[in-house]
Amino acid sequence: MGIDRRVLGRLPDGRRADLFSLAAKDILVEVTNYGGVIKSIVVPDSYGVPGDIVHGFENLEGYLRCHLYFGSLVGRYANRIAGGRFRLDGVEYKLAQNDGANHLNGGVRGFDKVLWDAETSDFSLILSYVSRDGEEGYPGNLTAKVTYIVAHRGELVVEYEASTDKPTVVNLTNHTYFNLACSGDVLEHRVTLHASHFTPARKDLIPTGEITSVKGTPMDFRNPTRVGERINSPHEQIANGRGYDCNWVIDGEPGDLKLAAEVFDPSSGRELEVRTTQPGVQFYTGNFLDGTLHGKGRVYGRRSGFCLETQHYPDSPNQPLFPSTVLRPGEIYREKTVFRFQST
Repeated sequence: MGIDRRVLGRLPDGRRADLFSLAAKDILVEVTNYGGVIKSIVVPDSYGVPGDIVHGFENLEGYLRCHLYFGSLVGRYANRIAGGRFRLDGVEYKLAQNDGANHLNGGVRGFDKVLWDAETSDFSLILSYVSRDGEEGYPGNLTAKVTYIVAHRGELVVEYEASTDKPTVVNLTNHTYFNLACSGDVLEHRVTLHASHFTPARKDLIPTGEITSVKGTPMDFRNPTRVGERINSPHEQIANGRGYDCNWVIDGEPGDLKLAAEVFDPSSGRELEVRTTQPGVQFYTGNFLDGTLHGKGRVYGRRSGFCLETQHYPDSPNQPLFPSTVLRPGEIYREKTVFRFQST
């Protein structure tokens, strides 16, 4: 196991973005400190042939142009906040409205578009960033730290930590697009979501505030199901996102490292297992990819990748029945997600 570091490119202001390679048996992960992006994950198929299973680009310029969060760390608040505003302790805070009238993934310049400080050990890459009071409209100086660890068991561990000097809200995740076949679409992938409920959303993908059973709906992935089996269903929740783009409520106790999702690609034999301490997971099927983005010799067409964004629920600051995303001085935000890869 070891970590290599090299220059990926330079930002328009001249600062250097580096690329870190984390290697262990049967897994290689490349991460850049620009946006905390996971640039590549290389794992073998059932014949032992390695392949890169994530969407991305060869160089920094691709990420500077990309507006779809390929591989990025997302914050200060992942997903959507209705109307780009929320109230906390009687004060209303106004955020960037970068998704119609709503706030999405931290705003115009979220955590995906900043250069993180980086340090390494023999086993991990640690990225840190201080989001200043008022950045993108959020209150408080937030100190965020994200640690990437590649383990011999074919695991990528992502640990999130944050603290603040004023009451604020925080919700961090990673927005990697996976394709276990390394090409084509993901409609034949078999997905299991260990979630008996989901949070239905309006047409603009803002949650209604309800928590609804998946039973009897095409949102039920409690048993392995082809991605393409019901993706064109007229069900309102699928139609709203032009495919799957919704938050599922993970079964299990809050704070426990729970089994959230399993994905199997029959063409390659690759499997992905996701465990997390987070209460929710956004399953997104690349519905807004349109073939205009390309990299690594691939064209990223519609439904060519899927995301499993472990998270707190969208719009939680405005939804009193959802788990709280408020962080106060003296408290530490801690979450952990483990991606495990294997082949059969």
